[in-house]
Order: sequence, then C-alpha cells, then structure tokens
Amino acid sequence: MKKNTKKIIIIVGPTAIGKTVLSIQLANALNTEIISCDSRQFYKELKIGTAPPNNRELLETKHHFIHHLSVKEDYNAGEFEINAIAKIKEIHKKKDTIIVVGGSGLYVDAICKGLDKMPEISDQIRIKLNSKLKEKGMAWLQEEVKEIDPKFYFSCDQQNPQRLLRALEVFTATGKTFSSYKSSMPKERPFEIIKIGLTTEREILYKRINIRVDEMLEKGLLEEVELLIPFKQKNALQTVGYKEIFAFYNNECTLEKAVENIKQNTRRFAKRQLTWFRKDKSIKWFNPNQINEIKKIIGL
Repeated sequence: MKKNTKKIIIIVGPTAIGKTVLSIQLANALNTEIISCDSRQFYKELKIGTAPPNNRELLETKHHFIHHLSVKEDYNAGEFEINAIAKIKEIHKKKDTIIVVGGSGLYVDAICKGLDKMPEISDQIRIKLNSKLKEKGMAWLQEEVKEIDPKFYFSCDQQNPQRLLRALEVFTATGKTFSSYKSSMPKERPFEIIKIGLTTEREILYKRINIRVDEMLEKGLLEEVELLIPFKQKNALQTVGYKEIFAFYNNECTLEKAVENIKQNTRRFAKRQLTWFRKDKSIKWFNPNQINEIKKIIGL
C-alpha cells in the first residue's frame, strides 16, 4: 500500500493546557496553517469566554474555523466533518502537513474517523430538555438516558451533560436511540494522522484554569455575556463560562458564586476532556514544555 505523503498533526488536551501556543509554534516551524476543532471557538460573539487565539496570533498564523459562525446559527459535528475535510483537502494541495488543534473530542473524531449522519433537533426540543435538566438535575438526566439507551449510557462520559442531552434529544425527536445512529467502522482518510496530547500535574492545570478565568473577567467577560442574554437558550451558549454568568444576571447567585462555579465547572470539563482523550491509545502524551521531544515525533 502506498504511504500517504500528506499529514495532519493533531494537538489535543484539556482546556488551558497550552494547545494554542504549541500549535502556532509547530505551524510556523512547518510553514503551514491551523484548523481549529474547538467547537466553542467557532462563534464570533464568544471572543473572551472561549479563550480563542488573540488577534496577534490570528494574524501571525493562518487559522480556519475560528469565529466563522454566529451563535444564532445551528451547527453540529456532522457539518464540521464535511467542512473540515474539504478544507484539509484544499490546504493539502499546497502544504504537505496541517496542524489541527482543539479540545472537543467529538470534533477531533469527526476529522479522524468520520461521523454518522445524525437527525436534526428542533430548538423547541432542545429548550424543553435544557429546562428539564435545570429543574430536575443531573441525576434525572442520567436515569433518563440509562433507561432509553443503556448501550450509549455505559459507553459515554456519564458526567457530561451535553453528551447525555444529545442522546435524549435524538430519542425525543426520532424515537430511535442515539447508539443506533453510531457506526463502529471509521472512514478511511487520505492522509497520515499524528496525535500529540498535552498533560501536566493536576495542581498546575487547575492553577492555570483559575488564572485564565480571572483574566477573562478582567477582559470583559461580564459585558460579553450580558450582550448574549437574548440568545442564552441557543446551543452554542450552553457552555462553561456563559451559563454561570447567565445565572448571575438572572439573580440565581452572586457574582462571586458565579465565578467560583466557572472555575469548578472548567476543572470538571478539563477532567472530562482528559478522560475522553486517554481512551485513544494512538495519542502520544507530553508535558507542554517538552517542545523538543514533540518536534522529534513530527520530524522537525
């Protein structure tokens, strides 16, 4: 079999670990471009709470799938797969290697393995189920999914409300289980895939997360979220850093408590990201400061 001459190098890991800095370093060393598969950074209104590359970084290195959508638009991993594979094909006409970076495991899988076509979910169903979750809590959501789709429930991250809600949305809309839409056969890709994972001691990561949240507040996170209140039911805004501030504006908690919740929920999110990625045995793990070792792995 002829070996692929085209490559993608995927940088994964938990939030605040340093994926953006590493991806830019590698892209510049390889004179190539970056594809983001961080599903929260797609939205142009979310310029602070999703910690996207800053303006200097975006000017320094060509990025794709950063701020290309509005929160008013519905977008999913299936659509991303189509768009991202087309963009990879386009870039590979002029570059042998592309950097792919992000902490959204499902969107990484969309590029590497492909996804099965999933049904469309109406805003009404999504709003109704989000309201039920808010009213009845996580234990209710877990029991619902466990009952309707035990195959999915016992194979997924049971602490991830978005994944569980997705399964419940699909069942509510179609009467079919989420697992019935999933295929175990990955699609063939016409490029080599090298996966680099970043990790560090938990105390260091948690400190980085706390510092990042404080910096977001200094940059104007409160004002950013306030402008998005009319769209708070949109799926793009059911995310850490936004829903906690919405609760503050809705007089459900103090600002101090909202900030504490952002930090706590971001730590939980980082833990879920690591759980997801550690299941992938093809990922080679490094500390963020092991830049020379990482460069050797990718042939630099």
